[in-house]
Amino acid sequence: MKLAITGKGGVGKSTVAATLSLLLAWEGKRVLAVDHDPDANLADALGIPAEIQEKIVPISKQKALIEERTGARVSQYGQLFKLNPEVSDIADHYAVNYRGVALLVLGAIERGGGGCACAENVLLRALITDLILHKDDILVMDMEAGLEHLGRATGKGVDTMVIVVEPGQRSIDSARRIRAMANEIGLTEFRVIGNKVKSPEDMEFIRKSLSDYEVVGFIPYSEDVLQADRQRVSIIDTISDELRATFEEIVSRLRNG
Repeated sequence: MKLAITGKGGVGKSTVAATLSLLLAWEGKRVLAVDHDPDANLADALGIPAEIQEKIVPISKQKALIEERTGARVSQYGQLFKLNPEVSDIADHYAVNYRGVALLVLGAIERGGGGCACAENVLLRALITDLILHKDDILVMDMEAGLEHLGRATGKGVDTMVIVVEPGQRSIDSARRIRAMANEIGLTEFRVIGNKVKSPEDMEFIRKSLSDYEVVGFIPYSEDVLQADRQRVSIIDTISDELRATFEEIVSRLRNG
């Protein structure tokens, strides 16, 4: 199962991605969680302790690795480099394992100044292609609202794009833009998770606004999520049995299509 979790910034993508990853891992599945959001929060959402997070270097910052695999110097223009660098071992060597989930942080590409990020981009694109098309693990990707590094081949390899929305018009508009972009690369399977829902009216707003999408669940607004964030632990460790059951039902619906 290959899931791409996306949505407007601030809707709770990382919380959803982390919770789904942990629940799947606790079922005994091999789970690779990939943080592909420049505002990397997935390690926090998984509850990885700060002392471990401090040792994580995003792939986009692994200068020696990028130069070795692409044959090009980082952030320099006008170079020849390998278009198909070897990447099949990167997840095994650079992922951080925590509570049964292997976390791989891709990081952001810096584009300021006059430099070129070609080598970094080539490596990340090749890595994502390998993870989606050639790895047998369950893959949960925490993505930004854009679909950078997803091409037509990799898009078709994603089983489901999960769009997290909250009951607000800007979030709904973002969901429609995401689907339009994804359709352009051949991705056709979409599901919606409503987050931060406070009332039946909120649920009805999301259903009516996205009536042509399949909604696989609603996650109620919870102070437990806020407390987990403040304590830098996973919400799995703080949520009620009822909220945990909600997430488990979402996992079941995603698995069964």
